[in-house]
Amino acid sequence: MQERLSRKRPWLAALLATVATGLGHLYLRRWKRAFGWLAVLFAVTALFVDPSTISALRAGSTVSPSAIAPVLIVGGLSTVDAYLLAHAQNAISRITVTSNGRFTHCPNCRRELDAELDFCHWCATNDIDPEAALSDKPVSRERN
Repeated sequence: MQERLSRKRPWLAALLATVATGLGHLYLRRWKRAFGWLAVLFAVTALFVDPSTISALRAGSTVSPSAIAPVLIVGGLSTVDAYLLAHAQNAISRITVTSNGRFTHCPNCRRELDAELDFCHWCATNDIDPEAALSDKPVSRERN
């Protein structure tokens, strides 16, 4: 028994991250990670890019790619991260049920479950029942 949850397109996450650093992560709904990449971009720009290069870019002048290499590297790493993160999310987006009738991943937060617990130790979802989770009923979030 399997059901697809929210699957994201890795190529779209990478394309958005190429357009603007952090945008691919916003598409993946990874808010902290998106703002983290923006913070890294600003820090790298402030520390490693000459202010005259930034002024030339603002004025619309052409600049040497080596002058803005740190910014390009951060943007490239952000793009790769968004692509790989989308793949990782898709890998766990399928809810699978083991032979003993239990989920391998939480239907609420999609993180791996501990087989010995009757609740998700990540988000505290209680009574993880495959039949209830795969229907339209909301999953209980209360713990005993």
